[in-house]
Amino acid sequence: MAERRVTIGWAEGLHARPASIFVRAVTSTGVPITIAKEGGNPVNAGSMLGLLGLGAQGGDTVVLASDADNADVALDRVAKLVQEGLDELPAA
Repeated sequence: MAERRVTIGWAEGLHARPASIFVRAVTSTGVPITIAKEGGNPVNAGSMLGLLGLGAQGGDTVVLASDADNADVALDRVAKLVQEGLDELPAA
């Protein structure tokens, strides 16, 4: 399983607009990805309800994971989005 540990770069955390950006980015990769707060239970990263249930704040560390083919490329792109607090998924 491929994993990336990243610190959330959005000051407001994964709430409202950043959560929407994140979910769209994850689903656009076509790769099933989970997200968890460090030491917590993973949830489907493509689920807005699951994501909001994490209560992830700016500065928190989260773990992105996937065991799919091409997981490394997808995780690198999503990790960059989260860490830098970007408004859209970086180009491949």
